[in-house]
Amino acid sequence: MQVFYDKDSFSKYIDSQKEQNNSIGFAPTMGALHAGHISLYEEANKDNDIVISSIFVNPTQFNNAEDLEKYPRTVENDIEKLQNSKLVDAVYIPKVEDIYPNGMERKHYNFGGIENEMEGAARPGHFDGVGTVVEELFRQVRPDNAYFGEKDFQQLKIIEKLVDILDLGIKIHGVKIHREKNGLAMSSRNMRLSEAEKEASSVIYQTLKKVDDWFRVVTIPEIKSRVEKIFERDDMVLEYFLIANEDTLKEADFFSEDENYRAFIVVNVDQVRLIDNMHMK
Repeated sequence: MQVFYDKDSFSKYIDSQKEQNNSIGFAPTMGALHAGHISLYEEANKDNDIVISSIFVNPTQFNNAEDLEKYPRTVENDIEKLQNSKLVDAVYIPKVEDIYPNGMERKHYNFGGIENEMEGAARPGHFDGVGTVVEELFRQVRPDNAYFGEKDFQQLKIIEKLVDILDLGIKIHGVKIHREKNGLAMSSRNMRLSEAEKEASSVIYQTLKKVDDWFRVVTIPEIKSRVEKIFERDDMVLEYFLIANEDTLKEADFFSEDENYRAFIVVNVDQVRLIDNMHMK
C-alpha cells in the first residue's frame, strides 16, 4: 500500500493508473478508522482494479470549533489498519493547502433543498463544507466508483446530488451501517464514549427497531411520542427523531403507500453526538 502526503505525487500516481485503464474505487474518510470504514473498502474491492482511501479532517464542515478540536486524529494507527486490511492500494493524506489552495472557504451548492433538512437545519453550512471537500477530492482522485456509509444517509444523498449537478460521471454506492455487537452504529465519535456509555447507547438501535415494528401500525405522531418517552432519561439527550421520505428527506406526518421511509435519530451522550437511521420496512 502506498501512502501519499501531497497533491503532486498523488496526482502522478493517479495519472499512471489512468494510463493503465485501471478502474478506481474511492472512499474518503476523516480518519479514526473502524470496521465500518473497512467495510467500504471491502465493497470497493469487488468492483475496481484499484482502491483508494483518503484521510482528511475537513474544517469547513464543522459548525463547532470545539467539535473540530476534539475530533479524534489517529493517522499512524489508521495507516496500519488500512495496511492490515489488504484491501487498499493507496491512501492520500493531503495537507490543508492541497484541498484549499485559495484559502479555507467553502463553496455554496444548490442541492435541491435536501441540504436544509435534518442535519442541514441543525448545522447550517455543513453540507456546503461536505460538498466542497468531496468535490475537490473527486477531482483529484478521479474515481469510477465512490463508497459512502448509510449511517450518514443524508450525506450520501448529498453526494449523489453533487455528482449529478456537477456531471462528474462517478457511480455512488451506499454501504449498509456497520454496528457494534450491541447494535450501536460504528462511528469515530464512539472513541469518546466510555464502555458504560457505549453499552447504554445501544438504546438508540433498540429504539429504531421498535419504530420499525410500530411503522404503519400506529400514527407518526404517536411513534414520535413513544420515542420521546424512551429518552426521558438523565444520561442522554434526544436532539431529534423523525421519519422522512427517503428521496426528498422531508419529514412525514403520515404514511403513503407508494413512498419509502427512513427513521432518523440524533442523541447526545455526554456531549458526544450520535446519529443513526433505519429504513422502514
